[in-house]
Amino acid sequence: MGPGSNESSLLTVIITTSPTPSIPSTQLVSSVLRSFNRHCTALLAARVIVVFDTFEHVTVRSRLKKGQATAKVAENYSDYIENVKELIIAKYAPHGDKNPASEPGATALREWQDRAEFGLENPRNEVTVAITQTADQQVTFIEPAARLGFGLAVRSALRICGTPYVWVQQHDWALAADIPLAPLLDVMASSDADEAAPVKYVSFPSERMRSYAVSACVNDYPALRELTASLKRDFTPPSQPEVKVPLTPLFFWFDKPHLASTEHYLARVFPSRLAMRRGEFIEDKIGQRARHNMKEGQWHRWACWLYYADEAKVPYLRHLHGRTWDGVDGKLYLKYGCVEDE
Repeated sequence: MGPGSNESSLLTVIITTSPTPSIPSTQLVSSVLRSFNRHCTALLAARVIVVFDTFEHVTVRSRLKKGQATAKVAENYSDYIENVKELIIAKYAPHGDKNPASEPGATALREWQDRAEFGLENPRNEVTVAITQTADQQVTFIEPAARLGFGLAVRSALRICGTPYVWVQQHDWALAADIPLAPLLDVMASSDADEAAPVKYVSFPSERMRSYAVSACVNDYPALRELTASLKRDFTPPSQPEVKVPLTPLFFWFDKPHLASTEHYLARVFPSRLAMRRGEFIEDKIGQRARHNMKEGQWHRWACWLYYADEAKVPYLRHLHGRTWDGVDGKLYLKYGCVEDE
């Protein structure tokens, strides 16, 4: 990425959302967007794709990770979808297109259907997805006819994003510190030809990942210790030589917010329809496989890094616990006692 390049034109933000106890309120997603505004405004200027995953069954007690929702949550979900669409349009296209789902006559829009296939080839092993996009491709909404799960939701967005890099964002993780997006993208682009230290995926420290490079999940494994000793470094973005980007090898592929090469994502995580079943999370399946490969010396196949400013002593991500938070008087109670006003 050369001098003057606009990082937002290289990047698509993929937001995945699904039923939670707090719907139809948009406080979870609103909190994420406010954290973008505070810590990385370029994420609000990029293209955005929102995937509205759905539930599988209506049950007495919600088990949302398994796609089970209460009747109240199920009843509120359609209103939630409309509320989020209005919120996203207001943030990402405030002077442009109207809500492409509720006001199709307001502007020239593109609407089409795709499919999310999985498992062995069988007509039952695919889900129809409805896609609506603003004329300038700034905002896209994906609505599956049945539950996809996080993995297939991300893949559906990757297939249509049209940019070389993606920021993958779950609806209940907020930024807690400033993200140097332009330098990171510059480093990723310039590392394409670097066989020794390619940068294809970058995640950020959460509370449990403080001082990751010297933690037990690294130090207890000689191969990972050696990789950390040889690869951990400050990268220099070619277009900003005065800036340093500290990264350390990451020995996992996390679902929490991350920056990644679109091509690498599709090739490594979704090489075929057999890679991910409906309802699965990437880190539960591919993350474990990646870590096993890395322990066997195949870290370069995955090229995962952790942003490591100040040795990761401060969390850059904050978990909002969307599956359990039920709303408290217009305030969002965050982990570790923080409170954020609506």
